[in-house]
Amino acid sequence: MQPSQIPMNFSFRAATGRDDFLVTEANEDAVAWIDKWPDWPTRVLLLVGPKGCGKSHLANVWQTQSGAEALSAEDLATLDIEALSRHAGTPLVIEDVGPGIDEEALLHLYNLIQERGGSLLLTSRTPPGGWNLSLRDLQSRLGTIPVARIAEPDDALFSALVIKLFSDRQLAVTPEVIHYIVRRLERSFAEARRFVTLLDNSALAKKRKITVSLLREVFREEQE
Repeated sequence: MQPSQIPMNFSFRAATGRDDFLVTEANEDAVAWIDKWPDWPTRVLLLVGPKGCGKSHLANVWQTQSGAEALSAEDLATLDIEALSRHAGTPLVIEDVGPGIDEEALLHLYNLIQERGGSLLLTSRTPPGGWNLSLRDLQSRLGTIPVARIAEPDDALFSALVIKLFSDRQLAVTPEVIHYIVRRLERSFAEARRFVTLLDNSALAKKRKITVSLLREVFREEQE
């Protein structure tokens, strides 16, 4: 059976230059907020979710459609007011924000964005309440921004991702193979890509089809 024949309740979000972003109940609220851009309250949006849930992937989708520049949390700490002002006039992404963020720089950036009409997408594993912030002005401003939560990949999302990874390699696998992987693999996008690549390479090296039997061997080899 071809992967596309396996019934799944998901849709695809095309991302130019990127793999398609798969939309399910686990991330549909975050996707809806991305669709609202540039009509974000306070021009700032925070994506929150655990490691591997797709925050970076969705941030990349938004970068593609908005032309946003990406800065790291470390970069933020090195920018003076003039540099912050330049960035504040355009769409901007800062990922992995959390405890230890330069609070004064983030506060200045927030204020400058309101003045200059830019947009800011932040990603974090936790909402601002978990960042141990000391600046009350920053706490107050971050308390006004929408927080779009992405849950751990659910069965539908993770299965859809694995199916698509096989499909991208033009590999036909059975539903049993998909279910075997989903039940045993770590729920992260990076791990799914790594494992499908490993499995493809193993099948080529052993000149075998991708079956549950081969899966058992590959999982066993991984544990040894």
